[in-house]
Amino acid sequence: MNASFERARFNMIEQQIRPWEVLDERVLQVMGRLPREVFVPAAYRDVAYADIEIPLGADDCMLPPKLVGRLLQALAIQPGERVLEIGTGSGYVSACLAWLGARVRSLEIDSERVETARSRLAAFADTSVEIHVTDALAGELDGGPFAAIAVTGSLPTAEPLARLRERLADGGRLFAIVGMAPVMRALLVTRVREGSYREEARFETCVPALKNAPLPSSFTF
Repeated sequence: MNASFERARFNMIEQQIRPWEVLDERVLQVMGRLPREVFVPAAYRDVAYADIEIPLGADDCMLPPKLVGRLLQALAIQPGERVLEIGTGSGYVSACLAWLGARVRSLEIDSERVETARSRLAAFADTSVEIHVTDALAGELDGGPFAAIAVTGSLPTAEPLARLRERLADGGRLFAIVGMAPVMRALLVTRVREGSYREEARFETCVPALKNAPLPSSFTF
């Protein structure tokens, strides 16, 4: 075990995640144990625990740790729940969800990224994550209904939420970041019952959009 990474992981929890109002002990324990450096591209391993977005290539990135913490806390994952992840990325959020006890179905548009994420997850003998290559915003969303849905890239418009929330079970939660730079809103959508949803704005942030995410109809280059 690398002592410098252990110290960096501790500092991440105490200096970034707790101060950003992540107080769920299960989330803190998972993020405090899971070796984030394993999921970071080799060129960025020394800054695996920094409060930054880490590039993954093709205009994509790993979310900063504190944002992952807020996502996990908002979804309040319970052991055994079926969870849909939109955007596998590095596989780090997938691993966090699985360590919280979720059975994860993760969808990723980039086939090369899928193979990398699978190999990283395999290092932890984690069989509760299944990754599929697909455009989640256009293809079929099989495997539901889901207790939770995590969208790991932003959506310039709220249009995709209508389709995603239909895949929630009653009581299910959907976390998504909606809007365009410089300010986006993190939303938590809860399915109360069929056809009835509750939406809460949690905080403001700014992260790269999912590939092929629809733009507002008034947007022009």
